[in-house]
Amino acid sequence: MAVSVRLSQEEDSIIRNYARLNKISVSELFRRAVLEKIEDEIDLKAYEKAMEEYKKNPVTYTHEEVAKMLGIE
Repeated sequence: MAVSVRLSQEEDSIIRNYARLNKISVSELFRRAVLEKIEDEIDLKAYEKAMEEYKKNPVTYTHEEVAKMLGIE
Protein backbone atom coordinates (compact mmCIF):
# COMPACT_ATOMS: atom_id res chain seq x y z
CA MET A 1 0.00 0.00 0.00
CA ALA A 2 1.29 3.43 -0.85
CA VAL A 3 0.55 6.48 1.30
CA SER A 4 1.24 10.09 0.49
CA VAL A 5 2.14 12.65 3.16
CA ARG A 6 2.54 16.38 2.61
CA LEU A 7 5.52 17.89 4.42
CA SER A 8 7.23 21.25 4.52
CA GLN A 9 10.82 21.33 3.29
CA GLU A 10 12.01 21.64 6.88
CA GLU A 11 9.95 18.61 8.00
CA ASP A 12 11.18 16.60 5.02
CA SER A 13 14.78 17.46 5.83
CA ILE A 14 14.40 16.56 9.51
CA ILE A 15 12.73 13.24 8.70
CA ARG A 16 15.22 12.25 5.99
CA ASN A 17 18.19 13.14 8.19
CA TYR A 18 16.77 11.19 11.12
CA ALA A 19 16.16 8.14 8.93
CA ARG A 20 19.65 8.36 7.46
CA LEU A 21 21.25 8.66 10.93
CA ASN A 22 19.34 5.56 12.05
CA LYS A 23 20.16 3.69 8.82
CA ILE A 24 16.52 3.06 7.91
CA SER A 25 14.34 4.17 5.03
CA VAL A 26 11.82 6.95 5.43
CA SER A 27 9.10 4.35 4.78
CA GLU A 28 10.39 2.19 7.63
CA LEU A 29 10.61 5.23 9.91
CA PHE A 30 6.98 6.15 9.22
CA ARG A 31 5.82 2.54 9.58
CA ARG A 32 7.55 2.16 12.96
CA ALA A 33 6.33 5.54 14.21
CA VAL A 34 2.69 4.89 13.30
CA LEU A 35 2.67 1.39 14.78
CA GLU A 36 4.35 2.64 17.97
CA LYS A 37 1.74 5.39 18.29
CA ILE A 38 -1.08 2.84 17.91
CA GLU A 39 0.53 0.53 20.49
CA ASP A 40 0.93 3.45 22.91
CA GLU A 41 -2.77 4.32 22.62
CA ILE A 42 -3.80 0.68 23.13
CA ASP A 43 -1.54 0.49 26.21
CA LEU A 44 -2.99 3.74 27.59
CA LYS A 45 -6.57 2.48 27.18
CA ALA A 46 -5.65 -0.80 28.92
CA TYR A 47 -4.04 1.17 31.77
CA GLU A 48 -7.08 3.42 32.14
CA LYS A 49 -9.41 0.40 32.25
CA ALA A 50 -7.20 -1.36 34.81
CA MET A 51 -7.13 1.78 36.99
CA GLU A 52 -10.93 2.05 36.86
CA GLU A 53 -11.22 -1.58 38.00
CA TYR A 54 -8.60 -1.05 40.72
CA LYS A 55 -10.41 2.02 42.07
CA LYS A 56 -13.60 -0.03 42.38
CA ASN A 57 -11.75 -2.77 44.31
CA PRO A 58 -8.29 -1.63 45.46
CA VAL A 59 -6.95 -5.04 46.45
CA THR A 60 -3.36 -5.99 45.66
CA TYR A 61 -1.36 -9.18 46.08
CA THR A 62 2.35 -9.86 46.52
CA HIS A 63 4.24 -12.14 44.15
CA GLU A 64 4.33 -14.74 46.88
CA GLU A 65 0.55 -14.59 47.36
CA VAL A 66 -0.09 -14.98 43.64
CA ALA A 67 2.35 -17.89 43.38
CA LYS A 68 0.55 -19.60 46.30
CA MET A 69 -2.87 -18.99 44.70
CA LEU A 70 -1.63 -20.52 41.47
CA GLY A 71 0.14 -23.38 43.23
CA ILE A 72 3.54 -22.52 41.77
CA GLU A 73 5.41 -21.52 44.91
